[in-house]
Amino acid sequence: MDLDLTPEERAFRAEVRAFLAEHLSEDIRAGSAATPSVFVEPDIGQAWNAILHRKGWLAYQWPREHGGPGWTPVQRYLFEKECAEAGAPNLTVLGLKLVAPVLYTFGTAAQKAHYLPRILSGEDYWCQGFSEPGSGSDLASLQCRAERVTDAAGDRYILNGSKIWTTHAHWANRMFCLVRTDSSGHKNAGISFLLVDMQQKGISVRPIHTLAGDHEVNQVFLEDVEVPVSDRVGEEGDGWKLAKFLLENERGGSCHAPKLAYDLSLIATAAVEQSDGHGGYLANTVDWRRRVARARLDVEALEMIELKILSEIAHGQAPGPQTSLVKLLASNLRQEVDLLAMDLLGPAGLELDTRRPLYGPNAPPPVHSRATQVAAARYLNSRAWTIFGGTNEVQAGIIARTVLHL
Repeated sequence: MDLDLTPEERAFRAEVRAFLAEHLSEDIRAGSAATPSVFVEPDIGQAWNAILHRKGWLAYQWPREHGGPGWTPVQRYLFEKECAEAGAPNLTVLGLKLVAPVLYTFGTAAQKAHYLPRILSGEDYWCQGFSEPGSGSDLASLQCRAERVTDAAGDRYILNGSKIWTTHAHWANRMFCLVRTDSSGHKNAGISFLLVDMQQKGISVRPIHTLAGDHEVNQVFLEDVEVPVSDRVGEEGDGWKLAKFLLENERGGSCHAPKLAYDLSLIATAAVEQSDGHGGYLANTVDWRRRVARARLDVEALEMIELKILSEIAHGQAPGPQTSLVKLLASNLRQEVDLLAMDLLGPAGLELDTRRPLYGPNAPPPVHSRATQVAAARYLNSRAWTIFGGTNEVQAGIIARTVLHL
């Protein structure tokens, strides 16, 4: 793995920096910095998506033949790193990075032609219907039932059941959903992958508020919801295969290290002027320096793993089970960085305003600063990192079986 950039890659990095300097507005940057939830809010995210779409960079991870710019893995990494260091918001992951690769890899020509352009334009905003009450880490035990019916009204599935922890279901008009179409065999074999229209009768969304007061996730109830068979991706019973493909992209489809490094650099800089309570500065205390150094080394180690995966992708290999290692390490580091931010701010970081949003003209005024207003909520919300996308325990089991062959 060669870590030196070519002249062409350095020129590309300069182009990205110039674009961000010109087009990443202070409003979007400030909104991203003041968002404590894990996923960027649609008003900020869709505004940034539209800017990138006009440039042709929104689908930067997609192949050229499906609407992407055709970037190399190194270019994709450089783009993510520059966006992180510029304070840009995360992209709308559920449509762009999760369901889109499933569609252009396994979807029919009609599905690709219909859905991929609508993801890019923002016409479709997606949520993910995987987890259920009682079927979280053991996803294969899901019970949301899809019965196939063929009559004068057409060939379709009738869905009944519920999904939970459904991020942004209250904003979404589409949901990609795992359902049980067969209960007669092995539980993994009877699952199918459907594309559900959220704007139809029979669907109700109940909000779930986090400890921080954010409305990010929901429970979705489906009662006699209809899905045309043409909106099934893959064959009936292929859902488990497609879900594994999607989750590998979720766990390792992006580079986490640049954002972690950026957030850590802000914390380290702020500590230079933060009192230690004993007449000195926090940045000069031995324990603080040790914690920051350990976190920085861990972030650099994660970056090397992510770069190694990118190198393998560049040589034609698909993301594999090593993405579970990325997910596990990134989740733990996200929580450690947010804990460092809380410890940096001390008692001032305990401010927990549950009014939203914390950006824009109607944002509630902070008691101390915008950073102190966001820190506790972000810390509480980041507890979810070691749960969503597969818990740390699930990731450890995958690593043991498929990477270490234990």
